[in-house]
Amino acid sequence: MTFQGRLGILTYSTKPRGGVVHSLELAEALQARGVDVHLFALGGPGDSFYRPTSVPFTLFPAIEGATTLDEKVFASVDSMAAGLTQTAADFNLLHAQDCISARAAARIRDAGLGPSVVRTVHHVDDFTTQALIDCQRKAILEPDHVLVVSRAWQETLERDYGVASQIVHNGVRPDRFPPISNDVRSKLRDSVGAKDRTVLLAVGGVEPRKGSRELFEAVGLLKAQGRRVVLVILGGHSFQDYEAYRLETLGLLPGLDLTLGQDILQLGTVDDLTLARWFRAADILTYPSVKEGFGLVALEALAADLPVVASSIPVFGEFLTDHVNALLPRVSDPAAIAHAIDEIILDPALRASLVAAGRIVVPEFTWDASAARHETLYADFR
Repeated sequence: MTFQGRLGILTYSTKPRGGVVHSLELAEALQARGVDVHLFALGGPGDSFYRPTSVPFTLFPAIEGATTLDEKVFASVDSMAAGLTQTAADFNLLHAQDCISARAAARIRDAGLGPSVVRTVHHVDDFTTQALIDCQRKAILEPDHVLVVSRAWQETLERDYGVASQIVHNGVRPDRFPPISNDVRSKLRDSVGAKDRTVLLAVGGVEPRKGSRELFEAVGLLKAQGRRVVLVILGGHSFQDYEAYRLETLGLLPGLDLTLGQDILQLGTVDDLTLARWFRAADILTYPSVKEGFGLVALEALAADLPVVASSIPVFGEFLTDHVNALLPRVSDPAAIAHAIDEIILDPALRASLVAAGRIVVPEFTWDASAARHETLYADFR
């Protein structure tokens, strides 16, 4: 069943976080299927998305200068709602990808200025103030229809919020991660002083949800065992402020006999081409998250023939199998994480089998399949 009408996809940022990547890839896949789709996001003057896109988009003013997360969230909702006031009536359905855009779209709908609202709940944040806890709850309860990207979150929404949802998985574009030349690979590795060391790649910055503290401790254990490893961390842009956690976690390095800039390197947010090349240049993706909506980075690693060490959280088990296409050590256990990394370092046959099995998983998760599923649901939702 096809969707007839105009679709607006709403996301809170233009930076390459998981929900934004999802929004952009989904919009492009829908456009390729003939859907009239438009992207909306928050951004600064002259901003654009983290990579070029063929999908038309509108950016509403991003909030600068807010002193607390509460202020930033509520001001962002106001900014997006103000922008949608002028254009939402031109659309037949709005699909929000986060708490901020869901609240804004629901406000416009309730004012009679916009259409029905679909919300994808990628995960539920661990907010600490009652205002944000209440805001997040409303952003789950207010939409007309709710989607999730994994069975684990479908069960969570039903149990904790009494909300029924439908699962639509993420996808991946293998052509985003083409093989690279030996020269490009060497230059990237040389840029971090890798030489003959094993390059561990982490994507998403230093933050609690990514299990950064436990990963650092695992790297310390590996170094103490004589393993020559270097951890390269990409990304880190987040709506929330994790600076205190980052500084505290980096402060552990001396006690772990690790040196920032030598054993641990933070490269920050890089362009999409450089990100794809790092997936090909690294030796192991280390992704020991304690919470994920789906774990798109792990799927991207499989598409780049990069062995994955993730964690035992339920969402990973929905598309990864321990010692088949990834290693899934016990969550929040540095010793288990270190052991899993060491298994791949010491066993080339295991590495090869993980890569081969990962190639079988990738075709099951395409953005075209995700877009087709979305389109069918959109037609039902209208």
